[in-house]
Amino acid sequence: MHGPQTLLLELFVIFLAAKVVGELFERLRLPAVLGEILAGVVIGPYALGWIHPSDTIESIAEMGAIFVLFNAGLETSPADLIRVGRTALQVALAGILFPFVLGFGYMKLIGDPTTEAIFVGAAMVATSVGITARVLGDLNVLSSELAKVILGAAVFDDILGMVMLAVVAGLASAGGVDWLRMGILLGEAVTFALFMIFVAPRIVRRMHAGVERLSTRNAPLIFALIICLLLSWLSVKIGMAAIIGAFFAGLMFADFAPRWNLLPKAHAINEFLAPFFFFSIGTRLDVGLFKGPVLLTAVVISVLAIFSKVVGCGLPMSKRGWHSFLAVGVGMMPRGEVALIVALAGLSAQIVTQTTYAIVVFMTAVTTVLAPLALRYLFRPERASAALTAASE
Repeated sequence: MHGPQTLLLELFVIFLAAKVVGELFERLRLPAVLGEILAGVVIGPYALGWIHPSDTIESIAEMGAIFVLFNAGLETSPADLIRVGRTALQVALAGILFPFVLGFGYMKLIGDPTTEAIFVGAAMVATSVGITARVLGDLNVLSSELAKVILGAAVFDDILGMVMLAVVAGLASAGGVDWLRMGILLGEAVTFALFMIFVAPRIVRRMHAGVERLSTRNAPLIFALIICLLLSWLSVKIGMAAIIGAFFAGLMFADFAPRWNLLPKAHAINEFLAPFFFFSIGTRLDVGLFKGPVLLTAVVISVLAIFSKVVGCGLPMSKRGWHSFLAVGVGMMPRGEVALIVALAGLSAQIVTQTTYAIVVFMTAVTTVLAPLALRYLFRPERASAALTAASE
């Protein structure tokens, strides 16, 4: 039973555990997000079993993901995203092609059915923009050009990933792929993205005087939150993830975030909600399934997932040197909620076995854990530059 009293206790335990373990990781000079995920693994249903996330907790976790991306959008100027847009799109396309081919090819090589191999390949395509945005935010490098390329590519990756999810869902259904519906989804996604990048910031620019005249306390923040929730819902309505709409909502207000002092206020909301999202990722990992051949397959798929994203996404950056190659490749490496959604769709349709689902979860966990560690090392020059800029101000 999950009445109000039980829910409050669970929220208390989750938040306390995530923050305590996150603090321990920070003291060890490791990203706090890893601690929050580990807290979910340890006290989640597959280890100590103290917390069995209900639908309500999962919904709160989804809100956490939404505000992680809203914050990332607030720190990304539309002009900067347009400037790196072509590069970001190249990174996203390469980051879809390489992982899918390697994931599908390996699963077929070991004798898995075609549909199951397609599901694994589709899960490997995903990039968790929420995890990457949190890590880059913790490192205070969201304003760097490489971070903008990563965020832009991750958003494009998720948009294209949602289209691939539609194809995978079609394969899971008896009727097969509805190509007309998929074409409409792609058209809606592209139109939505272009409108939010090129038109929406101009609308805010014209409305800002009216917003500032409102008598409501913190009117700009309230207005931005309303738009964030609206666009998150609209993203889901047209077949994309809610986090895409949240990112574009933040992007829409980015130019006015300093004037309206939105960042510290949005960060305060994020500090409360984000740990629930990262904790929920940890609760999905059942370490008891990884034995013998399953463990071997999970390790190989994880290696392929790392290699395919680092090389695939790094190639468009190769002309800028090894630092850019590795930073962007590793930044695109963590999977996360989208990979789990793809695998869960296959599991629910009884096309993907519990073992294959566990392999995808393992791959998601490995890439999610390794990426923050590597990013902390790779973004040392950008962190130093950000520290100098802050000191000079």
